[in-house]
Amino acid sequence: MNAEDNHYIEVNFDGLVGPTHNYSGLAHGNVASMSHGGLVSNPREAALQGLAKMKALKDAGYAQGVLPPQQRPDLGALRALGFSGDNAQVLAQAAEQAPQLLRAVCSASSMWTANAGTVTPSRDVKDARVHFTPANLQSSFHRYLEPETTGRVLAAIFASQEHFAHHPSLPATPAFSDEGAANHTRLCGEYGEPGVHLFVYGRQAFGGDGIEPKRFPARQTLEASQAIARQHGLSDDQVVYAQQHPEAIDAGVFHNDVIAVGNGPVLLYHELAFRDEESVLDELRTKMSVPLIPVRVPLEAVSLEDAVSSYLFNSQLLSNADGSMTLVVPGECQEREAVWRCIQDYLLAGNNPISEVVVKDVKQSMRNGGGPACLRLRVVLNQAEREAIAGRVMLDDALYAELVDWVERHYRDRLAPEDLADPKLAEECLAALDELTRILQIGPVYPFQRG
Repeated sequence: MNAEDNHYIEVNFDGLVGPTHNYSGLAHGNVASMSHGGLVSNPREAALQGLAKMKALKDAGYAQGVLPPQQRPDLGALRALGFSGDNAQVLAQAAEQAPQLLRAVCSASSMWTANAGTVTPSRDVKDARVHFTPANLQSSFHRYLEPETTGRVLAAIFASQEHFAHHPSLPATPAFSDEGAANHTRLCGEYGEPGVHLFVYGRQAFGGDGIEPKRFPARQTLEASQAIARQHGLSDDQVVYAQQHPEAIDAGVFHNDVIAVGNGPVLLYHELAFRDEESVLDELRTKMSVPLIPVRVPLEAVSLEDAVSSYLFNSQLLSNADGSMTLVVPGECQEREAVWRCIQDYLLAGNNPISEVVVKDVKQSMRNGGGPACLRLRVVLNQAEREAIAGRVMLDDALYAELVDWVERHYRDRLAPEDLADPKLAEECLAALDELTRILQIGPVYPFQRG
């Protein structure tokens, strides 16, 4: 492999917001999702906001990919749960007998691709392949429906067995509850240098001291994180396991990426991100091949309530060619005085590489509890691996224009919970997704396309 082939960069793969984007308040422990349940959503605006963020980052020089949404409504799931008849009858029965189930099988939650799976770059493993494990997402029914299609999508895009390795999701039991990259951060120098993998969990399934959140569930187990590290061939000196602070989970920090974000050697985190902050930092410093740059935001500067409502830590931290970093934050950060002041005083004025803050409007996503970092799956790839990507999923001006046109033709601009039973919506979604797979050139990844 020549030097050019060995040049690693980070590619952000954002999830396209699906045409059933709605506010059903399904995510227990996700304060934004719960508080907006029942409101009318705008799927078209949501998808266009997501695409606009992707386009802006692509235009700024960052590598940007696209992942398709799931097939929704998931009529197969409803039939497996005992509803029968044609599609219209199944939807009508579910709406009458189990409306919450109907809402679950219509969720557009796959837009938050930080939960799609966990990724280990080829640089960190002996077989020199990129490793993928789709998250089982077993802690909530509406997300438990995703991993099978997610695995097919990832396998279709990263198809080369020479360059990519795909693992099955962990057993879908509480002991191995896995939420993907939302609880995983790789810290390193340059992307092509050795990395240390920070896995954050909320509870232990076997053993532990019982100190766990009391109000909301801990969605990631230590055992799940350890299993993924084993699947990917990571050694003990490449991993750090940290327990998320129970107080943070009970405040609505359902994933670690709502309270901390890392990139390169920088770890931007809240004082209450980890149960044992000092031991986590000490172990990272010991195992990293370059000095850790911790950027700590104290509780006195940003409360947990402000952190959750603004999603300051659910921002994208991106490396620039000159060694500086850009932080992409949601517009809600400007609306919270303490948060905006923290950005100026602690981040931009601090002794760290963060030199720029970019504000993006992702309100449709934020109302369901997902900020800029939720919307992307980070995949570190060298040149040969980038060339091995199948399909047409790397964003350029032509693909962006085609996807915008696709959204404007297929998406509704208003969707209330009662609209989910409309059989015409189901027909619209299947037609849209069938066309999307042709645009992205990824083949038949959806159940309806596979018979």
